[in-house]
Amino acid sequence: MDDGIVPGKVDVHRLFHTDQTIDVLRFAHETVQQGQPCALVMLTEIIGGSSRAAGAMMAVAATGGYCGMVSGGCVEGVVAREAVQALAEQQDRILRLGKGSSYFDVVLPCGGGIVLAIHMLRDTQALDAVLGYHARRQSAALLYHPQHQTLTCSEISHNTGWHEGRFAVALPPALRLVLLGQGLESEVLYQAATALNIEAVRDTLPADPDDATAVVFLQHDLDKELPLLKQALNSRAIYIGCLGSRRTHEVRRTQLLKDGFSQEQIARLSAPIGLFGPVRDARSLAVSVLAEIMARKTEQAKDVRHG
Repeated sequence: MDDGIVPGKVDVHRLFHTDQTIDVLRFAHETVQQGQPCALVMLTEIIGGSSRAAGAMMAVAATGGYCGMVSGGCVEGVVAREAVQALAEQQDRILRLGKGSSYFDVVLPCGGGIVLAIHMLRDTQALDAVLGYHARRQSAALLYHPQHQTLTCSEISHNTGWHEGRFAVALPPALRLVLLGQGLESEVLYQAATALNIEAVRDTLPADPDDATAVVFLQHDLDKELPLLKQALNSRAIYIGCLGSRRTHEVRRTQLLKDGFSQEQIARLSAPIGLFGPVRDARSLAVSVLAEIMARKTEQAKDVRHG
């Protein structure tokens, strides 16, 4: 046992709220770099129902501070204490909670059960690599090897789940919004995205938007919109939305057909824009557009998790 860690005397406490994997990995990376022992917790199996998807994570420092979520918030304290114990013993462990668990007093509200892998981080090599891929907007995966108690990074695409005795956590690029157009609608949508910690870029369309980029046209001039719209349609953008009425979209559609775009390509456009509508104010439009984008992103994430 590590003499510097006395589990029973450690004050387990949440340092900050997040359910974003990249936030958890950054915290774990910083903690280990500062010379503190840290454990990474991964949700590896769901029995029945769960409020979190497989691959959800926590990071727990030996001092008891933690971040991340593997449930709706009802078991994180128990998990953190188990992680501190694992760090003290310098051994990875598997923890089952809820249905089938030896923790009879821990009942998940959904009535199901979860299985968690608690891994003691011995270096930052895998985290260095995966954070680098994330910064470059490239997909990667963390691979946990329970038999060897090791964590590695792979640039090869993996679905989240078990693969030949290793548990993979898929880490696609973060969602990014590109907002094209001036005015109140653009300003409010930018503020809403930023408040949700979504990267938002204004008035600049990347040369080749990737499949984690949503492009939102908020222009009131089709002549200005069309050149950039054509570029977006030739990209892998996860979402392309255009402001305007159905009549405006019919004009847009006719012009795109004349310019050689297929019906299938044009069908990628969300127009009129937003999940619900029509709306007549900028705040409602921002909520509607973000809801539509997040719905698209959720469907994409399901594909990544389940293949």
